[in-house]
Amino acid sequence: MLSELKDRAYRGYELRSQSADNRPDALELLLTGPGTPMNEYFRRYWQPVCLSEQLTDTPLAIRILHEDLVAFRDRSGDVGVLQRRCAHRGSSLEFGIVAEHGIRCCYHGWLYDVDGTILETPCEPSESRLKQTVCQGAYPAFERDGLVFAYLGPPETVPKFEMFDAYVLPEGTKLVAFSNEFACNWLQVYENLIDHYHTAILHNNMTVEGVDAALAAGASFGGGWGELPVIRWEATHDGNGMIFTAGRRVSDTKVWIRISEMAFPNWAQNAALAPSAARQRHSTVAMTRWQVPVDDNNSIAFGWRHFNDEVDPDHVGREEDCGVDKIDFLIGQTRHRAYDEQQRVPGDYEAITSQGAGGIAIHQLEHPGRSDVGVYMCRSLLRDAVRGKTAPDPTRLASETGNGDTLPRYPSDTVLEVPRLSDRDADRELIQATADTVLAIMKETENRPSAERRKHVLYRLDETDGGLLGFD
Repeated sequence: MLSELKDRAYRGYELRSQSADNRPDALELLLTGPGTPMNEYFRRYWQPVCLSEQLTDTPLAIRILHEDLVAFRDRSGDVGVLQRRCAHRGSSLEFGIVAEHGIRCCYHGWLYDVDGTILETPCEPSESRLKQTVCQGAYPAFERDGLVFAYLGPPETVPKFEMFDAYVLPEGTKLVAFSNEFACNWLQVYENLIDHYHTAILHNNMTVEGVDAALAAGASFGGGWGELPVIRWEATHDGNGMIFTAGRRVSDTKVWIRISEMAFPNWAQNAALAPSAARQRHSTVAMTRWQVPVDDNNSIAFGWRHFNDEVDPDHVGREEDCGVDKIDFLIGQTRHRAYDEQQRVPGDYEAITSQGAGGIAIHQLEHPGRSDVGVYMCRSLLRDAVRGKTAPDPTRLASETGNGDTLPRYPSDTVLEVPRLSDRDADRELIQATADTVLAIMKETENRPSAERRKHVLYRLDETDGGLLGFD
């Protein structure tokens, strides 16, 4: 065995010339520019494009899906997302004047409504028909809970905005908007959400000599997060997303099951992000996020942190630390740190953005193991979806039911009484069986009215608690 390992030693000279180009099947997911399948796929869904707090009395220049845009809130309160170059002579509307209705170009005063129609052309004669024949490129947009959403696809196929239980439940939930900018391709950030193994390593390995104790604590989850989880990934029933369970033993008598979910192309929801997650019973969603491409080498995570007493009973979350390019959990989530600190206490940002030259990971240079099953499953499912092999997600496109009910969600933290088995492999099988049971209970609510879902889940978990040893 030692000789075999030695055969693999000092191979740098040989490996230095490995291809730095992705294969076509990888590029199909990584490239999001105009005319690419992924660009069109993203444009079929509402995408967050900025935070409400960024819309002031001056326009905001943004770049989303390789397109230069300008976002603004006119003085009547309507939100506009327009192509940045004025249709008249190309001056940038980032220097425009926000008007009572719409935005006025600084150069010749053409006034555009939020839908791109021309309201005024002050330098033209009264008989000019420019208002009837010219328009500025515009996209439908609206604000919700501090995020500005735009639909960048064909106007004849505008979907409803999907409303999930977690956006309004439990009662008293407050959604706080945030963004995080990443100097890398969108996919490697999105894939990180699937990889629950890294939480036990990256977020719990702060033992480097010389690291400040407070800094190390801020970069680690604590609680039961240091335990390597037992994970199962599965496609949603229609193949348009994934659900994944992570089971951890937190004592000789208790098991913690954490469930997260994602829906293509770029939406995800996570359960609790606090140490208290390892002692909770059915907490709700702690974070909703969309990973939105800026271009092929840059992307932005937009989302909401969910604040309520259920998901964070110890109130360790900090609303004031969420906002433009900042979020309140774990050091190492943003780019705003000194290089020395990044090296000593690396976080998600460092691990993700360093995966490939120029911000794009090279898939064929990877050497995946069993812990990467979820990542590769995601790529395969996403590839099928973008190729049209999967039917469009009817739930997300239709969003609300006829009576305006919200849509179910699966993320949860559940701690159950499950005595440890003496055999380690058998115990891990028991943990997985426990996770399967919890997910099955969550799925039982899919066709129930939203008002009944929470009560049903809690009842079934109480009913199940303590009776899982029979899975041995």
